[in-house]
Amino acid sequence: MNAPVLLIGATGATGRQIIAKAREAGVELRVMARDPEKLAGVSCAVVQGDVLDPVSLRRAARGVRAVVSALGTPLLLRGPVTLLSEGTRNMVRAMESECPGARLLCVTGMGAGDSRGHGGFLYDRVILPLLLGRIYADKDRQEQVVMQSRLDWTVIRPAMLTDADATHAWREITSWSEQARMTRISRADVAEFIVREVNTPRHRRAIVNLSE
Repeated sequence: MNAPVLLIGATGATGRQIIAKAREAGVELRVMARDPEKLAGVSCAVVQGDVLDPVSLRRAARGVRAVVSALGTPLLLRGPVTLLSEGTRNMVRAMESECPGARLLCVTGMGAGDSRGHGGFLYDRVILPLLLGRIYADKDRQEQVVMQSRLDWTVIRPAMLTDADATHAWREITSWSEQARMTRISRADVAEFIVREVNTPRHRRAIVNLSE
């Protein structure tokens, strides 16, 4: 019997799609949440924990075959944003201690790293710098934490997320050209990609950008 997969960030919209797609694919999930009551009724094991609490992270990561991070952070108008990078640093340490052979699939987003400038004029020139700049600075730090680890990692950067139905088809961009542009993608398709990547790894120690 396969070991479970730990999902972090399960209470968000993308996390809930991952739960649904994992259930469809028969993947055993262990879900960590600060407030387990928010996941009442889900058909998987739920454990209480916080990415800023290393003890709870080590407990949650014990014996898993993969960790999927769909960790998000609220849009803050003021103050520093550090949850993503600090939480991911704790996640990496917990995995190196409790499940060093496990895979880490970390969802960041369009505009992180070298995907910046490939989201179209409105996103690149208005939304990202004016609304999401501090969040994406932390996503950049988050990606560096993942890539500098010794883990078997995959960084997943979805385009602008929608609540549309799954199309079961998407572009997987792994290198950039002047013509490459990201647009949007449904959370259901991102979740389907993640579950496939957990079961059949194709992007090991690599970054993949997802768009319709």
